[in-house]
Amino acid sequence: MTKVLYITAHPHDDTMSYSMAVGKAFIDSYKEVHPDHEIINLDLYTENIPQIDVDVFNGWGKLRSGQEFDALSSEEKAKVGRLSELCEQFISADKYVFVTPLWNFSFPPVMKAYLDAVSVAGKTFKYTEQGPVGLLSDKKALHIQARGGFYSEGPAAAMEMGHRYIGIMMQFYGVPTFEGLFVEGHNAQPERAQEIKENAIARAKDLAHTF
Repeated sequence: MTKVLYITAHPHDDTMSYSMAVGKAFIDSYKEVHPDHEIINLDLYTENIPQIDVDVFNGWGKLRSGQEFDALSSEEKAKVGRLSELCEQFISADKYVFVTPLWNFSFPPVMKAYLDAVSVAGKTFKYTEQGPVGLLSDKKALHIQARGGFYSEGPAAAMEMGHRYIGIMMQFYGVPTFEGLFVEGHNAQPERAQEIKENAIARAKDLAHTF
């Protein structure tokens, strides 16, 4: 069965967030088109996403030195264990749908913490004499992002680092297909905000048939 990870990084729901509204339209349509696929919702604002801190480094160091998992402290076990769960869940999926706003030219910090959690040598990539090689060559990914301004082209395009960062990470993991669906300009042109939102929702429903 095809498994889809629907990964959202927004504190608001679809009634208040443009990215979440478009994401919901996409995933609802996707479920209709693919009723046999398994959808796993991962709300990064409610999930336990450990940051890589001293406990994690200490725990990883103990494991690399040959110590058993039981030798770790309770804090190290909790954090290292959870990071391992997140990575295994990520690897087991066939498709990824990331939903984020554009905040300060990037995305909410919890998305960075999540990508750190699944960036594990030997799991999502490996080191070789020719450099790192991605291990997820049979996956595909989509990023749905709301941008209050216009970043697809023009002087602000070079400042957009959220979609670009996720794209770089997908390339790093070896994911061959990465698409973007953007809702943009609703703050720059508030008189067109509803039209912009509705157009993006329509595009999301269409994309659900081909992704």
